[in-house]
Amino acid sequence: METLNDRINRFLAADAFAVLGASQDTHKYGYKVFKCYVQNNRRAFPVNPNVPDVMGYTAYPNLASLPELVKSISIITPPPRTERLVDDAIKHGVTSIWMQPGAESALAVKKAQDAGIDVIYGGPCVLVVLGYRE
Repeated sequence: METLNDRINRFLAADAFAVLGASQDTHKYGYKVFKCYVQNNRRAFPVNPNVPDVMGYTAYPNLASLPELVKSISIITPPPRTERLVDDAIKHGVTSIWMQPGAESALAVKKAQDAGIDVIYGGPCVLVVLGYRE
């Protein structure tokens, strides 16, 4: 039987990550999650159509604009936005989504699971698992 830790380990085994909802605001979780990937020497792309960069890294407006295909994404957005982002993830071949606490909704989770995407939700935050440092 597969455990949550199995799904987390598979998610973290990706070559690169996209952080949907990445922010320039150092107090927001979108900033902290992106910074956490960087702190842990993970290749990560900030995705936010409203900012040019996050921590000096070019921010991309959507998954289609990324310089490479990314299979694992973290989502840190309000649930209605998460639901639309899941549709985009399905179109772009994402295989694993980690919906950070507060981003998930039953509809977003169901859409992703129905599309065969591995979903982590309702549990630990990537900040805890990877060990975020201020």
